[in-house]
Amino acid sequence: MSIVAARDLAASYGRTPVWEGATFDLEPGAFVAVLGPNGAGKSTLFRLLLGLMHPAQGSLTVLGEVPHRGNPTIGYVPQRRPIDAEVRLRGSEFVKLGLTGHRWGVGGPRSRRAAAAEVAAALATAGATAYGDRAMGSLSGGELQRLTLAQAIVSHPRLLLLDEPFSNLDLRNQVAGAQLFARLAAERGIAVLLIAHDVNPLLAMLDQVMYVARGQITLGSPAEVITSARLSALYETQVEVLRDSRGRLFVVGLEEEASHPHAHDDDCHEHGAGHPVAAEEGSLDLC
Repeated sequence: MSIVAARDLAASYGRTPVWEGATFDLEPGAFVAVLGPNGAGKSTLFRLLLGLMHPAQGSLTVLGEVPHRGNPTIGYVPQRRPIDAEVRLRGSEFVKLGLTGHRWGVGGPRSRRAAAAEVAAALATAGATAYGDRAMGSLSGGELQRLTLAQAIVSHPRLLLLDEPFSNLDLRNQVAGAQLFARLAAERGIAVLLIAHDVNPLLAMLDQVMYVARGQITLGSPAEVITSARLSALYETQVEVLRDSRGRLFVVGLEEEASHPHAHDDDCHEHGAGHPVAAEEGSLDLC
């Protein structure tokens, strides 16, 4: 059974459409990058999957069920938020909230031991064991990101949603993170959806690319989707995709695109609503 199944799916905010006609399946073990200009509707897709909003049209299921809030089969890593330096919550306590945050009571000794073992395993998987006994307010952005990932996977989700997890990380940590996400997908048979600005650190590990642009969602392999012909069709303007000797992708022709009309997504807020960004500094920066 597919992890996610969408049929003629449409999203809107009131009477303003975001995208429509989306039909796709996400299979177990798939590592998928979600690309597209600011305001195109990438975060809107995540909201639908998390049950935070309802489709305007069509159908959407996660593991055969209509999405609903608090679904334990979905792990979610939001965009990085600053943590007050005064916060004394330990890393392991933060991760444990992924197991107990939706339940009342503390459980008996046996359940506490089991929870501690699950937390330790999640910390190890995320490479965050060293941060388990440290106060959240004392950690760097990259360290907090690893703890957030540990919290997202501690309940053994079937679908993992990652909203720009590479923000403010250097290239080495981006590649290491991509390798970790690909391994999680392959070893646990989960579907991983990752919203990214720069696809280059991911290319070697990706199974598919989901491109959200101009009211459409396109899903396929990187070779199928990141092409001059496909992007030109999506943007309805001439776009050229180039690859250098190191395998890095460059996209030429988006910098003069007009603003995207749908500026309701959270991914507009940081960068300004609806401005497609051309590749810069050797990377494919397609928001």
